[in-house]
Amino acid sequence: MPLTDHPTKAEIAGIIDHTLLKPEATPEQVRALVEEALELGTYSVCVSPSQLPLDHPSSLRVAVVCGFPSGAHDSRVKAAEAEIAAADGADEIDMVINLALPLTGRYDLTEAEIAAVRAAAPDVVLKVIIESAVLSDEQIVQVCRAAERAGADFVKTSTGFHPAGGASVHAVQLMRRTVGDRLGVKASGGIRDAATAIAMVDAGASRLGVSSSRAILAGLAD
Repeated sequence: MPLTDHPTKAEIAGIIDHTLLKPEATPEQVRALVEEALELGTYSVCVSPSQLPLDHPSSLRVAVVCGFPSGAHDSRVKAAEAEIAAADGADEIDMVINLALPLTGRYDLTEAEIAAVRAAAPDVVLKVIIESAVLSDEQIVQVCRAAERAGADFVKTSTGFHPAGGASVHAVQLMRRTVGDRLGVKASGGIRDAATAIAMVDAGASRLGVSSSRAILAGLAD
């Protein structure tokens, strides 16, 4: 959805993955998340795979994380996790890459693990979490290129769990320049107010992963 020069509350809500990934999240809290997402008009909810299947209307998409939060899983485990999540009703998979691979220049193996998840869940939207705060600019570019070659639909900045930090305007701009209009860019991690959300959209984000959706939308005009 192209946004206007001054995005409205509804426009920003329409690109939000309303997120609850705390490991202690209960089924009751996830049900409340779904209810809040419907109230706010967000694009989706993003939850842990153990929370599936969800009771939700078809208008609300369900995103599920994979290899989360470290990414240091065997690619076969990530592929199996994605396949199970898709069978349990996930519309989108947000997978974490193995960060050791780009940090040691093994972009071919990064591409291979993304391709493995893509093959295991061919009918869902696949977002690739690159943990951009950990990587150099060149590594970000190479990982985004690997994700595109492997058939991903989005590249995503961060899990929001890594101590190095979350999304930055610079990373989003770089990711958008690298993938052009061919892939989506999801900004996630540390986005807690309307000004930051707008800055990410202005930088090129086409999706926002946030847990503070209500606070963000409260700062925007109707």
